[in-house]
Amino acid sequence: MLQEESDLSLVIAQIVQKLKGSHLYAQLERQAWASLQRPEIKLESLKEDIKEFFKTSGWEKKLQNAVYSELSVFPLPSHPAAPPEHLKEPLVYMRKAQGSWEKRILKSLNSMCTELSIPLARKRPVGEQKELLNKWNEMGTDEPDLSLFRPVYAPKDFLEVLINLRNPNYENGDSLSFRTHLGLIQVPLKVKDIPELKEFFVELGLTTGQLGIDDSTQVPPELFENEHVRIGQKVLAEQDSAAAQQYVRQGSPTALRAELWALILNISSQPEDILYYEQLKTNVIQHDLLVDSLIYKDVKLTASNDDYYFVFEDYLYQVLLCFSRDTSVLGHFAYNSASPPKSYIRGKLGLEEYAVFYPPNGVIPFHGFSMYVAPLCFLYHEPSKLYQIFREMYVRFFFRLHSISSHPSGIVSLCLLFETLLQTYLPQLFYHLREIGAQPLRISFKWMVRAFSGYLATDQLLLLWDRILGYNSLEILAVLAAAVFAFRAVNLMEVTSLAAAEAVLADLSTLKVMPLLQIFLFATVT
Repeated sequence: MLQEESDLSLVIAQIVQKLKGSHLYAQLERQAWASLQRPEIKLESLKEDIKEFFKTSGWEKKLQNAVYSELSVFPLPSHPAAPPEHLKEPLVYMRKAQGSWEKRILKSLNSMCTELSIPLARKRPVGEQKELLNKWNEMGTDEPDLSLFRPVYAPKDFLEVLINLRNPNYENGDSLSFRTHLGLIQVPLKVKDIPELKEFFVELGLTTGQLGIDDSTQVPPELFENEHVRIGQKVLAEQDSAAAQQYVRQGSPTALRAELWALILNISSQPEDILYYEQLKTNVIQHDLLVDSLIYKDVKLTASNDDYYFVFEDYLYQVLLCFSRDTSVLGHFAYNSASPPKSYIRGKLGLEEYAVFYPPNGVIPFHGFSMYVAPLCFLYHEPSKLYQIFREMYVRFFFRLHSISSHPSGIVSLCLLFETLLQTYLPQLFYHLREIGAQPLRISFKWMVRAFSGYLATDQLLLLWDRILGYNSLEILAVLAAAVFAFRAVNLMEVTSLAAAEAVLADLSTLKVMPLLQIFLFATVT
């Protein structure tokens, strides 16, 4: 009990410290001073009167949402004596593997620099700055020569690293339950089984109304939808982040989704947010980074060739180029197993006072990175708002899909969860695919690492991302990947090679996400 109280007070202290540096804190302070002029504020009951003023004026709700937002990304309390790296990742072998992977990425980036004789960063000449500013809203028409650039890494490279992960303590261990795991991921992490998933995703149950289900035996879809929209409007009127998060577990109505997601992520476009975005834009105009070419190349290879997203090419450049310059993103490395890469001034290698983070946000884009932004373009058409939403989605969720950690929403756990579900509940299919050299993870990994973006139809993808936000978890990605295999099981049992299995699962654009998830979790599997 004492330990719980100590953990709680530690969490409170850290959140208070974090909020003290925020714009909201300054606003609350101003409001408190201004309220002293109000006639209903009495000196003898000053504290209670100001509290009441905050409550009736809506500022208390804003503070609650800010605290709730911090709690959503806050790492689990650790022992006070635990070193800081434990907050990032408690398992030493995971930290080492992530460190080795980072070295490989940097080696790839540096060799590209050397081969192409291109600096990591340079100040743009004035003429080039003017040209970029003039074409800011039509960067998609610009066709720089990117033929010599290559993605620093692709998901399949990352998968090979994860396949080779081992816990040295289990190397020759006798953990029977783990030795019977025949998938590619060979690390002993705890993942949920079907009963635990049913309990966790209880709102996806067959008797609960869902958006994304066309035929419900309980309630006619149009009746549920009308009532659901009415409740959604009420949630938005209340401006309560926690209520919005609970609400989207049953799906978000298309007309309300943009506002609901912004409320859950605690994003409100204040003048200072727009100004901050403009400052990032100015930084893009003034300085050219090597990663800019990687971003251009990625958009050209992915979103530009996608039937849903090619129209948003300009938005993608704007958001991703600004993102690469955003030093506020560095804050998420406090709870991310990864560490931001450093660059040193020429001739000062190893001297920390001459080191800068590169890129400024600490995130090196990989093949498919732009697909984290693309679906959001359907919801937000104002660049600074789109930018804020993406940045928050990234520091809450997406970074976990390309860093090595033991977190339940980390990509290693998702891979293990996927393989465990298939091996346990579809053993014949799992063994068949394994025997013909078509390990299921080799097919599903690219879906999960991109959160299914670019694979599902956009309306279905947004229904899936509703649930990611609603449950504050990425585990649903692994469940859906397993559900896709279950849905195509009959065809997959007939294939005789990896190429044939990939062909069966090549097109997911016709799939309906919610029926697949419901049937897999609550109908066919026991």
